[in-house]
Amino acid sequence: MLKQRRLAAETVAEALFAAEKAIDAAISCTANLAGLMPTSREDANLSALIGQDALMSAIETMQALGVARQNIVDTHKRLSVAQRDIGLSAVSFGSGGEKPPTPSGQLEIVTPARAA
Repeated sequence: MLKQRRLAAETVAEALFAAEKAIDAAISCTANLAGLMPTSREDANLSALIGQDALMSAIETMQALGVARQNIVDTHKRLSVAQRDIGLSAVSFGSGGEKPPTPSGQLEIVTPARAA
């Protein structure tokens, strides 16, 4: 039973990490596109009126991708709860990067890093 839960969790984790990576890649590519349009227009010595609608569409796409990223982060958090609920909280899945520390409910003293 534990083996089946772990296998199912690994499958879901792999799909989650792939989705997170794809959204981040889409954000990066769309940001590149949005940055290229004005400079390319200037390089071609064209009026600012040229391509304005396309630029606005790219910016709107960035906003939508930001919402998508927030949603996939929320999904990740909720799957972490489900992971605990099925008894796999001690198991680490994939290479999804370092997780931020889980709040312990206790205050922690934080000191600023000193410049070298």
